[in-house]
Amino acid sequence: MTTADAAPDMVDWDLAVATAQRLAGPGPAVTDTEAREAVAELRRLAAEAEAHVKGFTGLDASLGYAPLVVVDRGNWARANAQSMRTIIAPLQRKLQKGRERTPFQRVGPKVTGLQTGALLAFLASKVLGQFDPFWSGRLGGPDDGAQGRLLLVAPNIVHVERELGVDPHDFRLWVTLHEETHRVQFTAVPWLRDHLAGEIESFVEATDVDPGAFLTRAREAVRALGESARSADGAGSVLDLVQTPAQKAVLDRVTAFMSLLEGHADVVMDGVGPDVIPSVETIRRRFQRRRYSSVGLDRTIRRLLGLDAKMRQYRDGAAFVNAVVDRVGMAGFNRIWESPATLPTKDEIADPIAWVRRVHGQPALGHD
Repeated sequence: MTTADAAPDMVDWDLAVATAQRLAGPGPAVTDTEAREAVAELRRLAAEAEAHVKGFTGLDASLGYAPLVVVDRGNWARANAQSMRTIIAPLQRKLQKGRERTPFQRVGPKVTGLQTGALLAFLASKVLGQFDPFWSGRLGGPDDGAQGRLLLVAPNIVHVERELGVDPHDFRLWVTLHEETHRVQFTAVPWLRDHLAGEIESFVEATDVDPGAFLTRAREAVRALGESARSADGAGSVLDLVQTPAQKAVLDRVTAFMSLLEGHADVVMDGVGPDVIPSVETIRRRFQRRRYSSVGLDRTIRRLLGLDAKMRQYRDGAAFVNAVVDRVGMAGFNRIWESPATLPTKDEIADPIAWVRRVHGQPALGHD
């Protein structure tokens, strides 16, 4: 997907990046030597983690290509602005084709640029690592054949390891095990990237670009968000509140897909960790407590952005993977990567035996 034919942009992306870099800050104080050593160690540990992931999962990513990039907060924001621009390009083309003036167009690209920058700044201070499946080379340049890229945010990793008071080497290997699992998933199973892109296209096709309909849903969302802010349970993310029924069907599939990927990565971390990370139990216990301990404004923002739902994806996806592996073994589980037809549905994530019955043709009771 390209953005060359999508002018004018709905978002001033340069302003978004500049805003994010200004608001996110540099992260923890480190010396130049500490910074260089952290970057070098993350690169070494990522290579080590890839071998562990292959040995545990049986997935071979040697024929794929997805580079590793160790970044600071500002460059993470820049990379994600590029990805966001690619992702929303189909929606922008649809809006231009229909010649609809949406609320985004009315407020102008600079306002949406500031809003996007604030969002990127918040996330840039939280993310430890991320696999970007849509990157395939330099923005505006030739496609270099990459199947994505893995970003490790060094300042945030250092910040969290200090906050938790854990061994830096062990924590960095623990983080790279999770993130390298995502890189292996997309490089060993190359159709995953096209599948996800297709789901985004389906979401765009299901988007109602009528301004009146959008504003009606937006008003309902504002009312629901007010209730969410006063509720202990919340009412979901912003995206949950403004989607159409057709979009919800797509998002249910994407939710199942992301739960699978995140849960699989957590299972790999837990499976490999005890053998190669001496302090893994301490790291896991302290990190899990941190995952669920956000309070105040931070907790409200996380809820509205759907980050609490992402926490559920880790938990539900890991439970699904463990249940399937318990019954059919890792080789049986790996049938999940055969085609989009063998991916679990949202209902199957909650009922792993239903997936076993559908894919394996029998309710397998165990494996040797």
